[in-house]
Amino acid sequence: MATSVHPLAIVEEGAQLGQDVIVEAFALIGKSAVVGDATIIRHHATVEGKATLGKNNEVYPYALIGGLTHDLKYTGGEPELVVGDNNIFREYVTAHVATDSQDCTEIGSDNVFLSYSHIAHDCKVGNHLVMSSQSALGGHVEVDDHVTIGWGVGVHQFCRLGRHCMISACSKLVQDVPPFMLADGSPAEVRSINKVGMERSGFAKTDLDVAKGVFKVLYRGDLNRRQAVKHLQNGSNLAKEKITQEIIQFTEKSNRGLA
Repeated sequence: MATSVHPLAIVEEGAQLGQDVIVEAFALIGKSAVVGDATIIRHHATVEGKATLGKNNEVYPYALIGGLTHDLKYTGGEPELVVGDNNIFREYVTAHVATDSQDCTEIGSDNVFLSYSHIAHDCKVGNHLVMSSQSALGGHVEVDDHVTIGWGVGVHQFCRLGRHCMISACSKLVQDVPPFMLADGSPAEVRSINKVGMERSGFAKTDLDVAKGVFKVLYRGDLNRRQAVKHLQNGSNLAKEKITQEIIQFTEKSNRGLA
């Protein structure tokens, strides 16, 4: 199938469209945008700014991909947004370019962003994220693979979300969430492991047991974070487990502290 641009769509001079792209009526593709093969831009959707989309993405009505940063420190230039393949951006989703011209907002592949969700400037989003409606990532947030974000979640700037973690609906997250954990509340606190998410992703029961053991040391014991990490490294039978090591490495890099 050849690329199809509706006569009522606007594709500015300079925009680059791949093969088999569909641009529906009243959509706008800006002059600096690059749209990869087999991507669908639904009616009234916008791809503007220096935004590069990979293959097989779908942008639903009224979504804005590549919008200018909200950051008041923006001083001009063309900061970027780079998006991978097979992403779904539902109605009214906004994904912004970075703030500085040499920087880039990054979104990986196979992500689903439900209606009215927002990815702010300079975020780094991995793969297989499910982000529910009305949720927002503040600037510079880092999201690893296979994360689930519930309805109405607000994530503070510079927070980090580890692999296979989950943030429950209506939570306000102001600190980092380690891999495999589930955070809930306002402000959000880690309440348990993300048991259902791990099971759906095919983790064995032994993996869940390891994650649960690490959770108990970090969140249910009498040790502070540094002491808990030291115990997991040297004084625990969980020390050599891959899940333990991943959580330790994430924790040691945390600047905002753990939720």
